[in-house]
Amino acid sequence: MLVTLNVQGMSCGKCSKAVEDSVGAVAGVTDVSVNLADAQVAITFDDAVVTIDALKETIEEQGYDVV
Repeated sequence: MLVTLNVQGMSCGKCSKAVEDSVGAVAGVTDVSVNLADAQVAITFDDAVVTIDALKETIEEQGYDVV
């Protein structure tokens, strides 16, 4: 499954790396791509293993807001 989330607060490469690393470490996630210009995170994952809410929580734990 692919989901694209709008994320506020990301402004640099360090921000995108923090999100990519944390979300990428979640079981069931197969790909993470951050687009800083559009403030979006595209995540490919197995929805039998992880929920969208869990992915949002992972991003929010890094200090960013999912809207």
